[in-house]
Amino acid sequence: MSHPPGPSLGQRTWPSRAIGVGLLVVSLLALLLAPTRVPASYSWMRHTTSESAAQGVTGAWLARLGFLVFGLTVIWISGRLRERWSLPARSMHAAFGVLMTATAAFSTRPWLPDSPYDPVEDALHSFTATAMGFAFAIGTVLRLLQRRHDRCGRVVDLVAIVASVAIPLAMSALPEWDGLLQRGMFAIAYIWYGFELLDRRGG
Repeated sequence: MSHPPGPSLGQRTWPSRAIGVGLLVVSLLALLLAPTRVPASYSWMRHTTSESAAQGVTGAWLARLGFLVFGLTVIWISGRLRERWSLPARSMHAAFGVLMTATAAFSTRPWLPDSPYDPVEDALHSFTATAMGFAFAIGTVLRLLQRRHDRCGRVVDLVAIVASVAIPLAMSALPEWDGLLQRGMFAIAYIWYGFELLDRRGG
């Protein structure tokens, strides 16, 4: 006696992928709303997301929550997509997630003048933030090298890779736009991870 076919792989994995996208949205909203919780002198165009989570700043908890949720979600994604991502790509993106969670623990110095801060914690934040950028760029290059016939995926990869290099350079040249440029880079990272979760072609 034949049995009715069970749910396809895509049907079985869809709920967990939707949860992953939901967590990315929660993290994104936390970072977008963080500037509303910190002192009024904060400028979302000039000051970075890290500064909205700076040491000793009132309301910094919201940005730190955004970093924490983002990092943990990416670690989960790295495990969830282990059958699609190569081991080196998975390792780099897992490292990105770990380093992102570290930015929630190690905060940068505040933008407020004469505010006390821990220089060791500030240095640790700078290290984790820099290493995080390299991990994302390398992991995305490795993912690009995996693709064979997925033209759309390659385009998304290339945009993310170019942004991960060009935006930090632009921030160095245009410090008054640091916040805006960095938020653009974060947006691209969120889109990339969301695309990977929702793309069921497996390319």
